[in-house]
Amino acid sequence: MLDFDTCNEARLRRDPAYDGLFFTAVRTTGIYCRPVCPVKHPLTKNVSYYPTAAASERAGYRPCLRCRPETAPFCPAWKGTKTTVERALQMIEDGVLDHGTVDALATRLGIGSRHLTRLFVRHVGASPVETAQTLRIGRAKRLIDQTDLSMTDIAMQAGFGSIRSFNAAFLKLYGRGPSTLRKQKRQ
Repeated sequence: MLDFDTCNEARLRRDPAYDGLFFTAVRTTGIYCRPVCPVKHPLTKNVSYYPTAAASERAGYRPCLRCRPETAPFCPAWKGTKTTVERALQMIEDGVLDHGTVDALATRLGIGSRHLTRLFVRHVGASPVETAQTLRIGRAKRLIDQTDLSMTDIAMQAGFGSIRSFNAAFLKLYGRGPSTLRKQKRQ
């Protein structure tokens, strides 16, 4: 836990770097807030600091309805969806969508595919399928640049289901086929 003075300075500045690292509890109102809460600052003599939302609630404080401290960064409610996305990203990196579906991935994570897509859009800015495609193209580009493998071998090792989808992905992203990229690299 950070010391009182550090927390107090961060609260008075509404410093977003401390959001989720501590919570401000106000004795006079019985409410706890995030350090970035836009409400009028309480007097320093009336505040206490807690390391988690749960600790604030255990001490008898209720969450602010304005800054929603129970959903602050690094709290379980906030970290929960991020953790799900991180697990999904690792599975995608390992190739789960190279031969499987988003539905199967979502089932493995214990959520629905629509919810998984919403989480990806919120945390990653792209759908699981778009993320997998970007990873495949990146793997293929590295293989093109660093190996002398045939385009067929590269496509299969990178996770593409066919040469046609491999060529189409490169054409869409780079405006040219993968063979052209290799020729340009060698020149």
